[in-house]
Amino acid sequence: MKSLFFGILLIIILGFGGLVYRNAVEHPFQPIVCPLDAETCPDGTSVSRTGISCSFPACPPPNTTLPDISIAFAVPDGFTAAALPDAASVAAYESTTTASSTSAADIVIRRYAIAASSTALTTIQQTAINTASGAPVGVTAFSSTVLGNHRFTVVSIERFEGIIDTAYYLARSSDVLRFDAIDRNVANWTDPNLDPSTLPAYAALVKLLTTLQGQ
Repeated sequence: MKSLFFGILLIIILGFGGLVYRNAVEHPFQPIVCPLDAETCPDGTSVSRTGISCSFPACPPPNTTLPDISIAFAVPDGFTAAALPDAASVAAYESTTTASSTSAADIVIRRYAIAASSTALTTIQQTAINTASGAPVGVTAFSSTVLGNHRFTVVSIERFEGIIDTAYYLARSSDVLRFDAIDRNVANWTDPNLDPSTLPAYAALVKLLTTLQGQ
């Protein structure tokens, strides 16, 4: 009985081995050849498909992706990740290379959902609050511009006590993204001829937004 069992087992093993050998002969190993297309990263570099699945790897720094809000961009030179300042924030960056030790430059990205009975414009108006006064910013502080592949509503949020905060709003189908450039300890903040676009945070944010990918 035992010899019969081992005989059957041997036949099964030999049969399986024969199938494996035949498959190897008829279908020899073929190296995986991925398509030669490339994915362009926000900073203009590119990555090629790799691995068994021929998928695109993540773009290397300074590129970063925020999958929860479906955007990607290149972090400006001299900026590193910082703590989120409030519940609406999804990312924050601070400068490590400001011109003087007393100045500070921050970039904050926030997301605001558009209520079912509301609109993107209303959401922008409701969230464009002057930090010093706590009141909504007047419509005269609103303008519009195109950077890269996106149109933004630009709002002067605050210009008070050395702080100049300018927000770029991106309206989408179900939410609004707000990108703030916050320059602190600006010595000549009262100068009416001061061009905010020359300040570190403002200039860095514009550079970031020109690399923005996503809807």
